[in-house]
Amino acid sequence: MDAQGRGRAGGIDPADQWVFDPKTGSYELRLDHADGADPTPGTGSPPSDITDPSDSASSFVPSSKATPSPAPRPKTASGGRREVPGQRVTGRRGGAKAGAKASVKPATGRRKPKPKKSTKKKALLWTGGTLAFILVGGSLGAYLLYEHFNSNLNKVDVGINNGAVIKGPVNILVIGTDKRDGEGNKGYGDEGSVGHADTTLLFHVSEDRSNATALSIPRDMITDIPECTTKKDGKTKTIPGSKGVRFNESLGQEDRDPGCTWRTVEALTGLKVSHFMMADFNAVKRMSSAVGGVEVCLAKDIDDPKSHLKLSKGRHKIEGEDALAFVRTRHSVGFESDLDRIKLQQQFLSSMIREMKSDDTFTNPKKLYNLGDAATKSLTVDSGIGSVSDLTKLAKDLSRVNIKNITFATVPVVDNPAEGKNHKTVVLDRTKADPLFAMVRQDVSLTEVKEKEKKEQEQADAKQAALLQGPRAEPAAVRVKVLNGSGRIGAAQEAVRWMQNSKGIVRSSNGGNGKKADKTVLEFSPAQADQARRIADVMGLSADALKETSGGTAPAEMTLTLGSDFKGAGTPVNAPAPAKAPEGIQKVEADDKNICAK
Repeated sequence: MDAQGRGRAGGIDPADQWVFDPKTGSYELRLDHADGADPTPGTGSPPSDITDPSDSASSFVPSSKATPSPAPRPKTASGGRREVPGQRVTGRRGGAKAGAKASVKPATGRRKPKPKKSTKKKALLWTGGTLAFILVGGSLGAYLLYEHFNSNLNKVDVGINNGAVIKGPVNILVIGTDKRDGEGNKGYGDEGSVGHADTTLLFHVSEDRSNATALSIPRDMITDIPECTTKKDGKTKTIPGSKGVRFNESLGQEDRDPGCTWRTVEALTGLKVSHFMMADFNAVKRMSSAVGGVEVCLAKDIDDPKSHLKLSKGRHKIEGEDALAFVRTRHSVGFESDLDRIKLQQQFLSSMIREMKSDDTFTNPKKLYNLGDAATKSLTVDSGIGSVSDLTKLAKDLSRVNIKNITFATVPVVDNPAEGKNHKTVVLDRTKADPLFAMVRQDVSLTEVKEKEKKEQEQADAKQAALLQGPRAEPAAVRVKVLNGSGRIGAAQEAVRWMQNSKGIVRSSNGGNGKKADKTVLEFSPAQADQARRIADVMGLSADALKETSGGTAPAEMTLTLGSDFKGAGTPVNAPAPAKAPEGIQKVEADDKNICAK
């Protein structure tokens, strides 16, 4: 924008030459504005292509010069709307000479001014544009804005290239790195650090987009990091795995990139990651300022010399350095652990989501522009969402989740028993973590659902569970073909061998590779229901994994497609998840405004 507009063309911003006409629903070029005149009342720059996650049809608008009501448009001598002049051509017959000024005949009449629009309608005008509209419209200002935001983004090829929008559940890995290099990151100590996975959340959105769960993963949790492959400067490098190390070493150490953290999270939770977004210290500073500050609450005074946070008891609206200090502090809250710091981060992120979804942000073009600029400057993403248009598609898809159904939860851990009383690390609490992971994998919301929705879900579950009621066929009478959709080499053969040798299902066969799937599914005809129940018992399948087919000729054998939830022969695949989260799970609901850090 700077190279094309202000300061380089007589103080004219190309985006300000285009004016939205609410009557026609399109943008027009206003040369009176281009010639230096004041912008026509009611005009504004064309919307950009960044969609706010809370509105599936919203876009950023860079200009803040708009006033509420549109002015009448000039007419030509014939009474029609003024035409947009064609391209000037130098040295050709009939074309305008270089440097010639465009002229417009004076208008022959005036239209009556239209009544002022309501605030709500004006907001819709501001946010009504979409990426597709802008690209088709060909607005120069919008195009330059698109290029500006696009050039802000950094991306990393992690060897997995999922589409921006995918069917089924979506899992976004959000990584906050403590890297000290780069503008704005110095001065926080440990300068030159490669950066680790200091703050990590797995944001899971259900298949029907009705609810979301954000799992915070403690950085000091002892876990195994699997082998991973990185790509840099055209070279591929395989990095060996590590056993029994801190989770935060999944990034930075041994030249590991976000793809290594990606694979570590998948191995830990059993969830398939769709995309990742990584940000450094600047993200919190820029985005908190872009929305005009984020409200937080403290139950006591805090004065932390290490994070430089000094706030009194009560509610505060913080941004910039104060916001960063808030999410980094831990020595003045709780037991001064990373787990207490996670609670502060969850409070902050919940409040930021509320602020981003507020009407004050929707109707403020400057805020929307600043938010888009801050977000794209702060993010490093995977190649699947490596452009503004892809991020827009993802945001529109996820915007359907109601904030009331978003829950932040911390992966359950206990003090590392190997360290005694002076523990500095934690280990996974399997008794609570496994049920929690199962709930997330099966899209069970951690928030309270409405009674009507709850009854409907219970009725659907009861109907599905009825499939498991009834007789079981003898193992030798079961005929099933096993397809491998898990993405793990040899999974189908492993399952077949185990069923034949350990469970007596000798008429099972390996069908080879199937379509990649997240969940294991068994397809059968009504006449094979008794066989299906036997397979469900053997494989540990839940009722929703059974798909009864109808119509046509029944196949001689059932089809079992292994999904990524297949962990190995003998391990129950997708046993029913609990309806409620285990007792003692630390969680925060995103719409809860009454959380105060203690």
